[in-house]
Amino acid sequence: MKLWFNLFTPDPQALLDFYQALLGLPEAVASRSPIYRALETEDFQLGFNARPAYELLGLPERAPALGSVPPVTAYCTFMLDTAEAVSRCAERVADLGGRLIKPPYPTYYGQWQAVLADPQHNVFRLSALGLPAGVPTPAFPLPD
Repeated sequence: MKLWFNLFTPDPQALLDFYQALLGLPEAVASRSPIYRALETEDFQLGFNARPAYELLGLPERAPALGSVPPVTAYCTFMLDTAEAVSRCAERVADLGGRLIKPPYPTYYGQWQAVLADPQHNVFRLSALGLPAGVPTPAFPLPD
């Protein structure tokens, strides 16, 4: 099985350029259309659908108002090879037009993780198995 995950966007090319610059992923050239761009690996395709896709999918009532920031209802997690790669990408995101929401941090499940937003406000995470040298695994956060 291969996962294809798609984001709606007013500018598919801009999101392709952002994620390609941040993560170094190749474009899925064969999937390119006037309203679609995508990045692809052996395991997944990350696609970017222009506004007309709402109508094509029978979802016109779900399209957000033009210029609004849609709510976060889903997010991607990109599992990178190393904690250092997570930190490097987190440092670069603002230079590429994105935003760092939560800087790299250790999780209670032993991953080094950062929460970010792309230039069109889609939230995503970068994560790697394992923590940087000397960073302890925190305890499970209990509610107050």
